[in-house]
Amino acid sequence: MDFLQLAKRRYACRKYTDRKVEREQLMQILEAGRVAPTGANRQPQRIVVVESKEGMERLARCTRDFGAPLAFIICADTTEVWRRKYDGKEISDIDASIVTDHMMLEAASLGLDSLWICMFKPEAVREEFGLPEHIVPVNILLVGYGDGAPASPDRHDEMRKPLEETIFWEQF
Repeated sequence: MDFLQLAKRRYACRKYTDRKVEREQLMQILEAGRVAPTGANRQPQRIVVVESKEGMERLARCTRDFGAPLAFIICADTTEVWRRKYDGKEISDIDASIVTDHMMLEAASLGLDSLWICMFKPEAVREEFGLPEHIVPVNILLVGYGDGAPASPDRHDEMRKPLEETIFWEQF
């Protein structure tokens, strides 16, 4: 499957079976996150893997878990982040999101479904999972085997804006 086919096949899965993700697949997803590019190769990502029943119950106190058997809490270490010299912009959220995207697409390539979550209580995540002050939760990625029919890869033809509405050549 080429990249565009894979990207179109991936969808936001909101219902999972209770089948566990195999360790080999879990490790491949983590490896995809490890090789993701980060600003100045600082690699500020810190990932909390949640797969136990108790861990998923703790996660459910922070956000909806949609019955997923596995979650990755993708965090950023603020002591490792690269800053743009011109305005001091810290790119930890960008780095964590690139890592999340790589992991999400690797899960799809393995036949797994996922849901990228930004709607969570950061302080609850920090408390439930013992995050130190300098570790900031950025994204949560749920992964598992979807329960039900996946979304059509052709949905983008109707659900996405045409390129002409989002692309500007040479100047805005």
